Amino acid sequence: MHYALSPRTFFYSHYFHLGLRFGAGLVGIIWFTLQLSDMHTAMTVGIGALCTALMDLPSPLRHKFNEMSASVLLCGAVTLLVSLCGPYYWLLMAVLVLVSFFASMMVVYGKKSMPLQLAALFIMTMSMEHQLTPMQSIVHAGLFTLGAVAYLAYAMRVSWLLRHRIKQQVLAEALFELAAYIDIKADFYDTRYNLNEQFNKLVRHQALLADRQQASRDLILRAHNNRKDAIVVQIHVCMLDLYEQVLSTHTDYAQLRRHLADSPALASLHGLAYKAARDIESLAFAVTSKRASQQNVDYEPELKQIEAQLAELQAAVEAGKPVQEALTVLRAQRNKVRAIINMIGELHVASQRAYDSTPFWKDADMQPFLSQQKYELKVMLSHFRMDSPIFRFSLRVSMAIAAGLAIGAVLPYTAHSYWIVLTIVIILKPSFSMTKQRRKDRIVGTVIGCVITAVILTWFNYPAVILGALILSTVATPTFVYLRYRYAAIAVSVMILLQMNLVAGGTISAVSERLTDTFIGAAVATVFSFVLASWEFQSIPRLVRRVLEANLRYMQASFELLQGDCRNDFPYRIQRKGLMDSLADLSTAMVRMVDEPASKQRAVEDINLFIVQNYLLVAHVAALRAILRRHAKDIPAAEVNAMLAQSHAQVCRTLTEALARHGAALPAAAPPQAAVLPSENVEWSGWPLVQRRIRLLQADAEKIIVHSEAIERNVSMEPV
Repeated sequence: MHYALSPRTFFYSHYFHLGLRFGAGLVGIIWFTLQLSDMHTAMTVGIGALCTALMDLPSPLRHKFNEMSASVLLCGAVTLLVSLCGPYYWLLMAVLVLVSFFASMMVVYGKKSMPLQLAALFIMTMSMEHQLTPMQSIVHAGLFTLGAVAYLAYAMRVSWLLRHRIKQQVLAEALFELAAYIDIKADFYDTRYNLNEQFNKLVRHQALLADRQQASRDLILRAHNNRKDAIVVQIHVCMLDLYEQVLSTHTDYAQLRRHLADSPALASLHGLAYKAARDIESLAFAVTSKRASQQNVDYEPELKQIEAQLAELQAAVEAGKPVQEALTVLRAQRNKVRAIINMIGELHVASQRAYDSTPFWKDADMQPFLSQQKYELKVMLSHFRMDSPIFRFSLRVSMAIAAGLAIGAVLPYTAHSYWIVLTIVIILKPSFSMTKQRRKDRIVGTVIGCVITAVILTWFNYPAVILGALILSTVATPTFVYLRYRYAAIAVSVMILLQMNLVAGGTISAVSERLTDTFIGAAVATVFSFVLASWEFQSIPRLVRRVLEANLRYMQASFELLQGDCRNDFPYRIQRKGLMDSLADLSTAMVRMVDEPASKQRAVEDINLFIVQNYLLVAHVAALRAILRRHAKDIPAAEVNAMLAQSHAQVCRTLTEALARHGAALPAAAPPQAAVLPSENVEWSGWPLVQRRIRLLQADAEKIIVHSEAIERNVSMEPV
């Protein structure tokens, strides 16, 4: 279950606080307007505030102002244009189709532009039913803009006052997702769980975790100027270090289960991982509830059990039994888990300590870690081509809306074309899987919302009840829109239907008609989701190349750090983030592809294995870093560096070969190097661990070629 859906954490989450901010601002603006004017004017102003509120998301203040200002200007212009065209039916239809197309083209600017697209299409549907004179259109657009500007000023003020609080909430969300990630890792030690299924869950959750960590970076690393900010910065940095340490715990779980299947060690390791997840959750809860965190989890019982098991294995080795490998594997996992426990302790300390300044690469350029977004016209124009998925999506939306308008014009009852269009706008998304999920949530949510509204209007039609339901649904809509859209669909249906009842005195029949309109809009969106569709398998080769290129850069930075050629781990962190982002993109595309028709699915198993193998390379590098730190005493630097150089050359040649088979431009290949073996005269405790990890690294790199070839071959195949 999502952390924010738990009663314990829901009221501390930024989702609930967003709903409160939205509800208080919208109701306040409408109430204030009612004191000065009539209900119709208040609702026009309120819709302006509502459209701007769709862009009210956790963002750095400067970005939030730019995004919300864009919403004010764009939606104000759409309102004026559609209102002016209202009296001229055919002109209005043409303008609606064009606005739909260009609003959908804004998706080229990424995920953050999608609320702006929805806001533009929402106000288009709300304005299309008006029959106004030119002067009335100007007044209507002016009132809309007034409400939009009022909400912009309100949201910026509240966000400025709560800027540190929002950072805490977003950081806490990343910590909760890290705890969920460790929960998945814990089940690797439980023989009841299938290893392949666990890997699948792990790589899928890794994409979600990467998204939450990026949201935390964008808020925390852009501006950190005071002692309070210094605390969240330090926690954020410790969280990323802990994440790398968790990556390093990867081992040959099949071998671990085989050697320790009959011992209590596996249960102890599972218990330690489970407790670590709960420990991180307690820290996240402390962060989101604005207090310092104390470590209250006791790991000693499990650690003592593991020590006892190690002692038994050591005695068996001394007695001549063949359990040396089991002893080595368990000891390595014990060391890694201890390191994780220590780092969780550092996280708790970071939440308690006061800092004079932000202790995070003070003079370094943070831009490579942050999301970069440029809203340039040439970016949109570059997608005006039929092979662009965004261009095809925009055509699909405009055609679907044209069809919805045509159907609305011939309905046997009072036309509600705007509700049909609104349903199409909400359901039809750039990918088939998103459309499929949104359609299901919209239909179920609308049915429940209509039933709730009908019950209220039939048996509880009192001003106090209607006002209370309206306020509650207004708060719930933004709270759940990015958390559980089905709940948001229920709330928005209740909110709009009750608003219509207040403004126009609607009846129960209006509720049933809206329900019919929803089914019509959903049917239209479903049909057009197959028109000019861009299927996920078409983007897979490009995403695979991006992963391989990112992995090459990551390996270069990793081995420079491991060999001591680069003392600063800043470049390594940048390349690690780039690789994780590219893996998250590929994993997300694969998950979406699984939701598409079977005839449009390609190489799902090979893509999944390709993601896993690249993920394992990151885990092996993290493990090598941990080994070298743990065995730094008396390290034979020359011999270790020679072995690392040989491994680096081989891994890079392997990745370069995989890239070559995908038709990518190739970097210069590293020259082959002779195999390096550790000198028999050099005594160092880390030799067997480093050698074993390098063998695993090279073996998993070789598997990448196999899976990338299979992907290339299967994606290009015609369906049977």
